[in-house]
Amino acid sequence: MIDFYLYDDTEDTQTRFVGFVGEHGRYDLAIIKSDRYFGKSLVLNTQSSRFGIIGPDDLEEEGYIAHILGLGDDEAAEVEGFLNEIIV
Repeated sequence: MIDFYLYDDTEDTQTRFVGFVGEHGRYDLAIIKSDRYFGKSLVLNTQSSRFGIIGPDDLEEEGYIAHILGLGDDEAAEVEGFLNEIIV
């Protein structure tokens, strides 16, 4: 039995599932927007089961998307291009 919860919240979210093909691969992502992450989005790479909390500032960090979503550099560049259009 659990003695103490750190938190147990329910929140309405906006979830977008998107799949697309680029020059370097196919990408299947789930983008979850909520107030929980201070304006950032929870981005899930459903192919690798990797995810990250991503905002505009994270997209500017060199290599962050590749690392957090388990992508190669060329693949990450394609995903970053897409995320730059939808994450504000």
